[in-house]
Amino acid sequence: MAKIIDGKAIAADMRQEIADDTRSLIEQGVTPGLAVVLVGEDPASRVYVSMKEKACAAAGIFSVEHKLPATTSEVELLNLIAQLNGDERIDGILVQLPLPDHIDEGKVLEAISPAKDVDGFHPYNVGRLVTGNPLFQPCTPYGVMKMLERTGVELKGKEVVVVGRSNIVGKPVALMCLAEHATVTICHSRTVDLAQKVAAADVVIAAVGRPEMIKGEWIKPGAVVIDVGVNRVGDKKLVGDVEFAAACERAAAITPVPGGVGPMTITMLLYNTVESAKRRVAR
Repeated sequence: MAKIIDGKAIAADMRQEIADDTRSLIEQGVTPGLAVVLVGEDPASRVYVSMKEKACAAAGIFSVEHKLPATTSEVELLNLIAQLNGDERIDGILVQLPLPDHIDEGKVLEAISPAKDVDGFHPYNVGRLVTGNPLFQPCTPYGVMKMLERTGVELKGKEVVVVGRSNIVGKPVALMCLAEHATVTICHSRTVDLAQKVAAADVVIAAVGRPEMIKGEWIKPGAVVIDVGVNRVGDKKLVGDVEFAAACERAAAITPVPGGVGPMTITMLLYNTVESAKRRVAR
């Protein structure tokens, strides 16, 4: 049976370290600050923003939330971002996605100062990740890397298969694995012979967004499986992109859903914010 990689425990350890770093910064006269911007009434976004607020408070990070109505114009939102870019108390700016249809998401993300882009989505930060000199790395894939590191998984020379090619997880996590000297294959829902590709992997990172698409029998015996997918099946049940029970019979280690990668995303947001504050101290 596979070892369960406990994302909650890893996140709790990291949050304690982040709180310690925050205390040290405050003693130096700098309180890490995060601004969260929420436009509209998307229920999932509201829950997520509330979780971020609580996590900031627990770590001692100053947070300010800007809740704007769905009727907010693109110009009004861009003006707010410009104001936050110039606010010395703010080390990180996060605009909660999705945005209302009348607002250009790309334009908004590009308006955030790259030095405060703690989500790691600004083209400048994406470019630095591609060239191997990252400033901020996107939170979910960065969380995946921290989980692998803290579980003692060595990526150097390993075959890593990433299933999913999104800008949020698939592409950045592939680049991060390359930086650790892995041989990386990116697959997706249209990949021919996906089972064969997965079966060759020492590490499988599933981020395709389809419930249990990756079958347990595909997993190479002794492989490590990181399941980023969160899919609701029926009224309540959450499942990942990997057939968990069957994969447990073959994998050496696997993340559960929920309780695996999920807790790491907000943890890495806090981590990036504190790293930004450390740069402020160094300036």
